[in-house]
Amino acid sequence: MQTRLDFLTNPVSAQAVKHLSAAGKALAGSTLPAAARELAMLRASQINGCGFCVDIHTKEALHAGESAVRLSLVAAWREATVFTDAERAALELAEQGTRIADAAGGVTDEAWADAAKHYDEDQLAALVSGISLINAFNRLNVFTQRPAGDYEVGQLG
Repeated sequence: MQTRLDFLTNPVSAQAVKHLSAAGKALAGSTLPAAARELAMLRASQINGCGFCVDIHTKEALHAGESAVRLSLVAAWREATVFTDAERAALELAEQGTRIADAAGGVTDEAWADAAKHYDEDQLAALVSGISLINAFNRLNVFTQRPAGDYEVGQLG
């Protein structure tokens, strides 16, 4: 597979990606637990079929100490016993926020209330913003057919 458009080198898309990346860096300083952030981004990327982002977030999470077992079970998190209640709430929010078109009302009040039991307002803001950003990056990669597998930890900053 060869990418259709290298949005990192094209002047127009590179400018947009620069701003998306800056937004992501701003979120990295939040008090949202890194595990919840990475799990949510990985789940959204799986749903969107973005191999490039699945590659990134799997490798970055492993590097940060996440277990291979937990990462392998993200796609089946409802049946897995390895996630905390807070992580399960983040995964549910990621799924519903990613599958907005599949649900008439978008994110349910129940999913929001469950997440709000585990995360304060700033953490929720970081989680929702992060899920939104990863969906944008997933779409860029899927549109352009960016290949997966060659990512090295820390490669994108």
